[in-house]
Amino acid sequence: MQLGTRWPVGSAAPAGLPEVVSKAISTVEEELAADGVDAGTWRWTLTWLERKPVVELDDGTVIRYNPADDTATITSSGLDDES
Repeated sequence: MQLGTRWPVGSAAPAGLPEVVSKAISTVEEELAADGVDAGTWRWTLTWLERKPVVELDDGTVIRYNPADDTATITSSGLDDES
């Protein structure tokens, strides 16, 4: 079993995440900043499900890793984006 972790928005993501997941996290954080969202107290939560990372932000945004095609899917407010 692999444990997850939590970290604040704007801080470095945990080591060991696939690069595409780290990029997706950065993309979400950049969009929040561009939209003027005050996410200073928000945190990311990393959970490992079947050895695949699932990252969730306090606002409900979820990033899932797709190992078959090495992509990350961002789900936010009912919208899906592939990175």
